[in-house]
Amino acid sequence: MAGIKALISLSFGGAIGLMFLMLGCALPVYESMNVHWQQTEKMILVEKSEEVKHMIKYWPLFLLFFYILSPIPYCISRRVVDDTDSASNACKELAIFLTTGIVISAFGLPIVFARAEVIAWGACALVLTGNVVIFGTILGFFLVFGSNDDFSWQQW
Repeated sequence: MAGIKALISLSFGGAIGLMFLMLGCALPVYESMNVHWQQTEKMILVEKSEEVKHMIKYWPLFLLFFYILSPIPYCISRRVVDDTDSASNACKELAIFLTTGIVISAFGLPIVFARAEVIAWGACALVLTGNVVIFGTILGFFLVFGSNDDFSWQQW
């Protein structure tokens, strides 16, 4: 039963993290700052600018790629490496290095977007909060289901 409770709490954490990411994208308070909308006489230009206005604020959704990519190096190294050796393993160290690079990139991308005025700073704060929750959930998954006991992540 402990595995089911952990799985439900990790699912809840992932949902909360994705909620922060979506709030950073969809709240109308955090519209794009660099686009200045001007009234024009032609209706076509106004319609195009409204389409662009709604598309620009969803740039932080590119972080979903980082969420998917972050556990892959560590999962591959766990399959390849034999854990019987007590010394440090180069494959596992490389996987941790790549995972760290992916996580740092996921924290840096919203800051770059905010500095370039693609998203507002408030949206950046919401996205960074979502990053903390999502990566904490991914870490929690590997801590709970990463041990080689009877109930492990390899059964999934």
